[in-house]
Amino acid sequence: MENIISINLSTTTAPVVTEVQGDNYINYGTDDWANLYPQFLIDLYYNSSTQAAIINATSEMIAAEDLVIEDEEERDIEAVTKLKGFFANANGNETLNEVIKKIAFDFKLQGAFALNIVWTEDRTQIAEVYQVPVEKIRCEKPDEMGKVHAYYVSSDWSDVRLNEPQRVPAFNINDRTSPNQILYTGLYSPNMNAYHTPDYVAANNWALVDQRVAEYHLNNITNGFSGSYMISFANGVPTQEERFQIEQSLADKFAGSNNAGKFILTFSDDKTRTPDITPISSSDLSLQYLALQELLVQNILTGHRVTSPVLMGIKSDTGLGNNADELNSAANYYLNSVIKPYQEQIIKVLRKLFRVNGMDMPIRFEQLKPITTRFTNQDLAAVMTQDEIREELGLAPLAKEEVVVDATKMSEFTALESFLDTLEDIPEDWNVIDEEVVDGEHQDFDFEDELNNLVYDKLELASTGRANPNARDSQDGMGKKGNAFFKVRYVYVNDNFLTGGPMRDFCKTMERAGKIYRKKDILNMGGMAVNPGWGPRGANTYSIWLYKGGGNCHHYWLRQIYQAPASDDDSVYYGSNITDSTNKLVSVAKARSEGFTAERNDTLVARPPKTMKNNGFLNPR
Repeated sequence: MENIISINLSTTTAPVVTEVQGDNYINYGTDDWANLYPQFLIDLYYNSSTQAAIINATSEMIAAEDLVIEDEEERDIEAVTKLKGFFANANGNETLNEVIKKIAFDFKLQGAFALNIVWTEDRTQIAEVYQVPVEKIRCEKPDEMGKVHAYYVSSDWSDVRLNEPQRVPAFNINDRTSPNQILYTGLYSPNMNAYHTPDYVAANNWALVDQRVAEYHLNNITNGFSGSYMISFANGVPTQEERFQIEQSLADKFAGSNNAGKFILTFSDDKTRTPDITPISSSDLSLQYLALQELLVQNILTGHRVTSPVLMGIKSDTGLGNNADELNSAANYYLNSVIKPYQEQIIKVLRKLFRVNGMDMPIRFEQLKPITTRFTNQDLAAVMTQDEIREELGLAPLAKEEVVVDATKMSEFTALESFLDTLEDIPEDWNVIDEEVVDGEHQDFDFEDELNNLVYDKLELASTGRANPNARDSQDGMGKKGNAFFKVRYVYVNDNFLTGGPMRDFCKTMERAGKIYRKKDILNMGGMAVNPGWGPRGANTYSIWLYKGGGNCHHYWLRQIYQAPASDDDSVYYGSNITDSTNKLVSVAKARSEGFTAERNDTLVARPPKTMKNNGFLNPR
């Protein structure tokens, strides 16, 4: 065994993240990456495709589409105007959204972000805000209380002689002596005092494997040479020192992924002194590579807390996380557990800056693709108001906004607004028992009547001559005025997963009204000029039931079934008998709806025109 030399051709691992006290600042990283740990993360980003895909997708989610002011109409108009001006011009060259996209990327990649705060000449206001790449920042030694008073900035920390670090004071609203200050922040990182590390540190070794595998195969393809080799010397056993020198020489010259595919050239005038190079064949290398690739991708995803690779733009051949429910669940988990803490930290920092300029107010990120969590109706009704439920479902609030109409100029939507004023809001004492996208319900089918007829039939149990507390008489069930025990209504809903194009006035008016619609009301709208010009060939009327706001519209109809309140004097009933069979009754009515006629709606009611053939237009566009 002493004659066997084992050569480990690649033992590279991710560097240990360590803070080291320097002369004036704290070094970030050790060993081969001494004071260069941020650069290591950048290099890994550039060389691991999986790592890059996750960081890119996550940073885009963090930055979202834009920042919006919450309840803008209730805020001070002067402060709102000032804040919107800052949104549009953060530093003379960039909008605030452009700055946020940069810091969101740094935040995910480096675990921290930095801003250069520029004060006005009189130091009363923040004039400009710039993003500073985290890799250029190093922390000054903290004081006795652990507070950092300044940061050092260098364009290249690998050569501080040519790129001398410059000291910049830390952001401090109480000390505005310096016109430029640095704000450095991030989420909590264990065992770190000055710096913040990324949340995926544990996956970096797997990202390195990803990089090395790519390098290995690239070099094999380039050099047309693959496989491992055993080198045997048949000219005697060298001394321990000679063996070490041979081992070191081979390791230095041929070890590592960059040397894959290279060959060895020897020169000798004695056949007995030439080494014997024997290829060691390995079967199923392609399968081994695929297994390794799958393993490293899964571990990188795990380190980033990604439960579905599809969210990151990574194809999954396993089928996991590919169906709509699983993808929705994965997206919600990632949004709430990963994205929101990043966003909350950014908002916290921004509001600190806004407060200095007297324009602080609640803000939030407008997500690129709003994600909703699917709870049961019972779950939602037990803990949330109707408006909170609608917000969770991505729907507009029910509260009706006052529409100001210019008497001198009648809007083309006057007919629609006048019609909407005749419709009903959702009574507070109604209880929603079922909600689903309308699918297969023909326009001639009266869902409400059918459902209540089923109730009538079920309660026709009375007999004479004996007490029957659950029996129905002439005043029970449908009520004196023929009021329905169940109310079936429809809501105009925006598909938030569809993007592109502004919302047209008809759809805004429909959402703003916050109404619930009887089917006959929706069908009647089809004969009115409520959305003029959007019918076939520019007609003023068309089927609102099927085509909603017209071609490219993002809306669809959501059916809601309500149970009348037990206290309703006009609708006396025995709840214990009905409630137990509510689900069955609703299911029966749905079945009859879909089988009502051979001529179904081809699911158009359930689909936004944007998803229809030709985007809901007669001809392709």
